[in-house]
Amino acid sequence: MKVCIYGAGAIGGWLGVALAQAGHPVSIVARGDTLRSLQAEGLRMRRADGSLAQVAVTAHSDPAALGVQDLVVVAVKAPGLPDVARAMAPLIGPDTIVLTAMNGVPWWFLDGFGGAAQGCALESVDAGGVIAQAIPVRHVVGSVVHTSCSLEAPGFVKQHFGNRLIVGEPDGSRSARLQALADTLQRGGIDVEVSTNIQKDIWFKLWGNLTVNPISALTGATTDRILDDDLVRGFVSAVMLEAKAIGDQLGLPIDQQPEDRHAVTRKLGAFKTSMLQDVEAGKPMEIDALVGAVRELGQITHTPTPHTDALLGLVRLMARTRGLY
Repeated sequence: MKVCIYGAGAIGGWLGVALAQAGHPVSIVARGDTLRSLQAEGLRMRRADGSLAQVAVTAHSDPAALGVQDLVVVAVKAPGLPDVARAMAPLIGPDTIVLTAMNGVPWWFLDGFGGAAQGCALESVDAGGVIAQAIPVRHVVGSVVHTSCSLEAPGFVKQHFGNRLIVGEPDGSRSARLQALADTLQRGGIDVEVSTNIQKDIWFKLWGNLTVNPISALTGATTDRILDDDLVRGFVSAVMLEAKAIGDQLGLPIDQQPEDRHAVTRKLGAFKTSMLQDVEAGKPMEIDALVGAVRELGQITHTPTPHTDALLGLVRLMARTRGLY
């Protein structure tokens, strides 16, 4: 199976190592220091147990030089996806699988799913349908990532904790290609779960990230400090209850209360969210995929979202003033 990783960051690297160790030739689209490192030393990863994995890859800055792939893993930040989607065309043939490994609500979220909302386009994450046109949903397999990884250096991933990946077809089917992909990733050392409702898994993960990510970006606080402040925690819970109500309308019920999720988050200790890390690094923020899409789904389902609206307005304004949106 010819595999290409588009987005050689921490998660793309984690998946790339697994696919290479499962026995498949892996290529990576990269630029700058990352490209040079991959060409010189391959893709490296220090696992949570301290062991080092190093695999040979083909790295190139031009997707056209790599040709049609059997599997393309898209692991980029949401703001960069429209440009990436357009550039991916040379990689995609009639039977290419595109595995999305990204934060937040994806552009295909309501394709083949969503009850009365089924088929609605999400302008907040795919303005004008640019991504949907470049990557038709028939190619897509969705995923939810449950691992914490960072980059130790270009092309060198450090895994902190967690090693789980949920994969699923947008229409909920247990297709042969889905099972084959899950088996491949399992052979590569990842704990894989096959889902028949990947949207529910995406929504449940988002239920926590929706709030602590933008609040940490606004305040600079680690998650423990956010939850230790009674007023802030109350606001977080109010936003989560709005998202819970939207989920009920979409057929994505969450059988928990906000305090249940807070308890889980507290067990992770004091950590910086990915959005806060992006702010500190001066990188574009994933506001629309994490917050804007929730507001839009509220509008589609006629669910009031005053607290979500306030959160979106504040974090978007902060990002604009810093040139990160």
